[in-house]
Parts: sequence; C-alpha cells; structure tokens
Amino acid sequence: MKRLPNTEDSLVLRTDFSTDTSWESVCEAMSAPVGEFQAQLSCVSDAAYDGLTIEALLRLKHGDHGYVFIVDRVTMTDPEMPVLVVDLEDEPGRNFRVVPSQMWSVENNLSLANMEFSEFAGRVDEHGVFRGFTGRDDSAR
Repeated sequence: MKRLPNTEDSLVLRTDFSTDTSWESVCEAMSAPVGEFQAQLSCVSDAAYDGLTIEALLRLKHGDHGYVFIVDRVTMTDPEMPVLVVDLEDEPGRNFRVVPSQMWSVENNLSLANMEFSEFAGRVDEHGVFRGFTGRDDSAR
C-alpha cells in the first residue's frame, strides 16, 4: 500500500470506486461553503486506496496528517453521505462520521488545532454521526 499523499489542505481519501458520480457529488457537498465557512480539502481518488480499512490506514506512513477523511461505501450509498473521519494521532483509529454540511466545522477546527478530535467524536448522535453543535454552550463554535 502506498503512503498517504502530502497535501496542503486536509486529506480526503476515496476508498470506494463503485461510482464516479457519487464521488463527485460527495466532493462537491463537502467543499460547499456554509455561510462564511468552507472546508479546505484535497480530494484524492487513487485506486491504490480501494477498499482501504482503518487498520490498513493506521499501518501507512501518514506524514503530517493528524486525521483523514474517508469516502467509503457508506458515504457513497447513504443519502446523507456521512464521511468517515479517522484520528491518526491522539487515539489512532478512533473515528466518527460527519455530514457534508458540517465538514467545515470539523476541518477548520482540527486543521487549526482550535479543537481536539475527541470533542467532535464525543458529540455524535446515536448513529455515530456529527451533525453540528447545538445548544447555548456550543453557539460560539
């Protein structure tokens, strides 16, 4: 397996190659601005990562990446397109999913080290999906 590519922006890896149309839709949805915010992403579609599991991901040399976004079969087939987010640094392998409309929140805060991975992972719903912060205490984020 190849090492993870070095990217200036946060890395998004495609691990499901069942449909190019879905991949393009996911990339567009993840990168769409939400108000004044936008995720800064490098979407990588390389068949060398086809079927990549979290366990295999953790064995790769990941350079400066502290986390990675994964577009897998669930992302490609679920109407909400929940993207898998995997911690590579603090708790390697810990993961959660995020809906594309909240990618900006996760990416912006993790890339700037404003928040920790665990803060997002601890705020997922019963399906393991981060849908944004709610409530008075979260309004500043």
